[in-house]
Amino acid sequence: MKIGCPKEIKNNENRIGLTPNAAHAYVETGHEVFIEKGAGQGSAIEDREYLKAGARILSTAQEIWETADMIVKVKEPQPSEQGLMRENQLLYAYFHFAADKELLEGCLERKIMALAYETVQEGQILPLLKPMSEVAGRMSTLIGAFYSAKHLGGRGLLPMGVTGVGPAEVLVLGGGVVGSNAARVASGLGCRVTILDINLSRLEYLGEIMPNVTCVYSDAVSLDQYLRSADIVIGAVLVPGGKTPCLVSRAQLKNMKPGAVLVDVAIDQGGCFETSKPCSHDEPIYVIDNIIHYCVGNMPSAYARTSTFALNNATISYGLQLANKGLEKACLESEALKLGLNTYKGIITNKPVAEALRLNNLYQAPETLLRPPC
Repeated sequence: MKIGCPKEIKNNENRIGLTPNAAHAYVETGHEVFIEKGAGQGSAIEDREYLKAGARILSTAQEIWETADMIVKVKEPQPSEQGLMRENQLLYAYFHFAADKELLEGCLERKIMALAYETVQEGQILPLLKPMSEVAGRMSTLIGAFYSAKHLGGRGLLPMGVTGVGPAEVLVLGGGVVGSNAARVASGLGCRVTILDINLSRLEYLGEIMPNVTCVYSDAVSLDQYLRSADIVIGAVLVPGGKTPCLVSRAQLKNMKPGAVLVDVAIDQGGCFETSKPCSHDEPIYVIDNIIHYCVGNMPSAYARTSTFALNNATISYGLQLANKGLEKACLESEALKLGLNTYKGIITNKPVAEALRLNNLYQAPETLLRPPC
């Protein structure tokens, strides 16, 4: 199979879909790998490293898209890339369709096969989302601490406190991978940390591994109570494939401390604050009702090298299954990959995506499409 990796063009997206090690793994199993010139520079990877791994360097993105049977990316195809997509081409990347109907329509129109990292699922684990959730979760606490500075619009509160002055109150909404990593860092800094979640088993587990963190069952009363006292709020809620539920209304902002910081890690899937809207690393924050909002959709790109290698460590084994067996056979033999298939030749194949966008009429179970007719 011909595997292509173009340079990411989303605002300040410095990650790359393939590391030299991953490229070598494909080449070693008999595939051809094509990398766009300079695509790895944002992650401090030089073209010569790809050449040494056995890949070929092509000068333009157009050449990559025209050559490859399978495109490996990090972020969803941008508007200028959608015109380069070819019918029956396999795209292996993050898509987050539930929050982007226009992107979904473009992929359906082009009849591409979208294998979405974020919905590949092994049991209760999302293995291709997990590494970036770890990065974003750990980052979110640092972001909240940074924007707490007075000259940046925050309350002027040093989150870890000092002798004689108490630390910040950090509220984490959701106790999954993002939330637990955010809480771990916040607790390590010395903040007072509360996690809200509706999964009692998860709360019990988090309480055992992080005894300095308060784990509370989430309902309307507890949420409102902890929002009022929070200095930093981290939105870490996830519905695999679906749209993130809105947990915090604009009316509730008026009861919060002026200068408090909201970090919405769930913005890729629509966000969990009513006032959330996608931002970029160029303009990462905005203020509504004296509350700072940070809603950058590609947070891990800020630490691109770490993120690129962490992502590839997870994606390569599934990518090799796709390349070695072909999409259809790979998905039929792997429930995890089948759950990752979001579109197939003009049809939606992920039910939560179809439900989130009210396009149930365009949904079809993937196994009915992938099996050859009897």
